[in-house]
Formats: sequence, C-alpha cells, structure tokens
Amino acid sequence: MNVNIKPDWHSNPLAALPEHIRGLIFDCDGTLVDTMPMHYRAWQTALGEAGIPLTEDEFYSLAGMPTLKIAQSLAQTHKSHVSGEQITHRKEEVYIQSIPDIEIIPAVVAIAQRENGRRHLAVASGGIHRIVDQQLRAAGLMDLFSIVICADDVEHGKPAPDSFLVAALRMGLKPEECAVYEDGDLGFQAAAAAGMSCVDVRPWYGLH
Repeated sequence: MNVNIKPDWHSNPLAALPEHIRGLIFDCDGTLVDTMPMHYRAWQTALGEAGIPLTEDEFYSLAGMPTLKIAQSLAQTHKSHVSGEQITHRKEEVYIQSIPDIEIIPAVVAIAQRENGRRHLAVASGGIHRIVDQQLRAAGLMDLFSIVICADDVEHGKPAPDSFLVAALRMGLKPEECAVYEDGDLGFQAAAAAGMSCVDVRPWYGLH
C-alpha cells in the first residue's frame, strides 16, 4: 500500500467517494479535457483581429463563463467596432480546427471511468453543445455521459448554479447528493451556489 496516498477524496483522485455522493458532475474544458491553452490561442486570434487585448491571467479568471458573454463584455469594455457575436463566431471557427488534437486529463477521466455504472455521471459546461459535444467525441468520452448540459441549455451560465442544478435534476438527484469536478473560480462559485460539494482538479494535472 502506498503510504503517500491521502484518504480525502477532495485531494486524492484514487480515494473512495463517500456513500452519500450519488452523482458526479464534470466541467469539460480544463477538467475532462486539456483544452484551455487551445482556447486561449483561439481567443488571442479572434480578439487580436478585433484589436482587443487579453492576458493569460484574465483568460483563466473567466474560465467557465459562456463564450458569447465573454466576447460581449470585452467588446463593450474596449469599445470595439467588432460585435461580441462576430468575435464569438471567429473564436469558435479557429478553435474547432484544433479539436482533433484534443487530449484528456487522465486523473479526472479515470474517476469517471471508475464510477461509470456505480454513480450517475453528467457534464455541465460553459461551452455550447456544438463545441462541447465535438470535444467529448474527439476525446472518446461521449459514451460515459448521457447527460451533457451546456450554456445553450440554461438561462444563466456560471457563476450561476443553473447548469449544475439542471444536471442534478436530469440525474434525479438532490444537490447535496452531487459532487462537482471543476478547474475554474466561476465553476467553484456555481457549485457552492448549487449547494454541491466541489473538487478542484487543477492539482491533478499531470497525474496518470
């Protein structure tokens, strides 16, 4: 037995989950799939063409927010002649080209694979179905998740709890019976607002 393994399931992907947790809800980008650098490059292209700067720190602080909302906010802040809708279309156009090269985050995917058939599984993403579904298929994960909630399924995106609450409802579970796996501050806020346990997966990057 590896004495370095911690029993706390919040900090150790190998730890057993508590019995009262009956459903697991996973964010997609930066949680199941290692796409955040790809998204940042696509944002740089789309925003650069519109004359709008975006630092890497600013980008990561917005993780989980719907793409259109980000684009509209930045366009308004920087008084761009390019609309948020146009920026969103261009960003997605650039990003889609990189989807075939997508890679999973092994430690997180291993949890979903281990719990498949034991617990209910769902995805709740700030992305739209057209992108998120392609990502899950490219990563070979679509069969794990019969429930995929995206920004176009809810009125309010993260940090509002809507996507997590809809996922719990679709799984037939109460919020307190669900655990969320996330990588972004807005997602953490959304999980707390939903009354769900939340695991920060960022310390697990690089684990296999």
